[in-house]
Amino acid sequence: MASAGEPAYFAKARQVGRPVVKDQPKFDLDAYIANYRGRTRFDRLLLIGTTSPLLASEALRYAVAEAKEGRDVSRYDAALSAIRDINPGDPLGIPDLSWKEKINNQVKAESDRLETELKGYKNNLIKESIRMGHDDLGQHFYRTGDLINSVKAYGRMRDYCTTPSHVVIMNLRLISVSIDQGNWLAVQTNVQKLRSPGQQFAEAQRLTAKLSAAMGLALLASGNYKEAAQEFIEADPRMVQARLDDPADEEAYNEVMTPNDVAVYGGLCALASMNRTGLQKYVLDNSKFRSYLELEPHIRRAIAFFVSSKYSSCLAILESYRADYLLDIYLQPHLSELYFQIRSKAIQQYLIPFSCATMAALAAAFDADEQTIEHELTSMIKRGNLDARIDLVDRVLLAKTVDPRRKVHEHALKMARAYERTAHLRILRMEMLNTGLEVAEKAKAGGSSAAFGHVGEEHLYGSSTSNQFFAENAGRSLRSGLRG
Repeated sequence: MASAGEPAYFAKARQVGRPVVKDQPKFDLDAYIANYRGRTRFDRLLLIGTTSPLLASEALRYAVAEAKEGRDVSRYDAALSAIRDINPGDPLGIPDLSWKEKINNQVKAESDRLETELKGYKNNLIKESIRMGHDDLGQHFYRTGDLINSVKAYGRMRDYCTTPSHVVIMNLRLISVSIDQGNWLAVQTNVQKLRSPGQQFAEAQRLTAKLSAAMGLALLASGNYKEAAQEFIEADPRMVQARLDDPADEEAYNEVMTPNDVAVYGGLCALASMNRTGLQKYVLDNSKFRSYLELEPHIRRAIAFFVSSKYSSCLAILESYRADYLLDIYLQPHLSELYFQIRSKAIQQYLIPFSCATMAALAAAFDADEQTIEHELTSMIKRGNLDARIDLVDRVLLAKTVDPRRKVHEHALKMARAYERTAHLRILRMEMLNTGLEVAEKAKAGGSSAAFGHVGEEHLYGSSTSNQFFAENAGRSLRSGLRG
């Protein structure tokens, strides 16, 4: 049910399974959105406006203003549609038809001009002019929201790139458009092209932070949290020194994410995919990633608590920032799974010293009620993350017992049999060589490898029952002959 004073839009969103953040986030909206530029500003404002009832009015008002500063009419319509759905009586939801008409005319005129110029460049057969013409047309389509034609225009630049810097620019453009499209496979492909060992681009060396951030984001969106963590924690710290308010700063990547986002994404992915030893070695002791963690000290504290086995403190910190992360455009679809993986690892580590644990003890250790803990344990057992059983009568979790003495004996017997068989075959080969038999490297095609004068080595070392029977009998016969 909708809370008092909450628009009905959010009640419907809950019914269809969409996340709704009822808690106040820790960030200030003005300060938060000022760190970004480009198309991601509108995307983040629209997400906040349609997810948080407390910030909906302010975020959508900023989204309308942001849309009117650009040339993408579809974004303006999306913002107005959200306003009308959430607050039907808001006058801000009335469309500005004159502005829309003006922008549509300007976009059409600019498209015609750029296409005419490109035709002229093609007639003159000047490769650099043709490349720049495609680049201008791709940027124009990108700003107006025509991402499909933008990708096509950037792709046509490839045949007219004459220097490594041109290739780098083209791939960076394609990465940006692919991120907006959500085409994560294309993002990974273009990053790998710039990282290709066969093509060393000096210009790309200065962009390692951006490439790591883009690749990490693509892996995060694909659900590959371990590799995403590796990309984020290896990001060059030069992005930290970038001036976010200076569009000319090449180190800044705030048209996609900020250094704070790198710290959060990398920290959460590492917590969800690494053990305590890995967290200490690759995250806390990592000189590169330490610069990012200093921007988000609560992430560093959460990781340190996990490494120190203080799981409840770690989970409490993460839970206090849940509202902030649910309002992040890239984290929101994966936050539930990330938190589940982190809690699962914490429960697994907690249960290692025990053969059994009561539901009450687990609930107290992880600051949750018994029903929640039972549901989490059931999910972990079904996924194969926890090898245990739940006794619902006595409310106890029982770990499956394994007899280590029996396992050691079985392993020793297996090794002994393998050693005995190997030794027997080696002795057989030595005796055949001593008696003057030919031991070939490989059986001749069409010949019989079982012939007395020609026994293939591969048959001496075979693992089939027939080869073993032959080896035992042949060895016994040869030893008898030698004694005679």
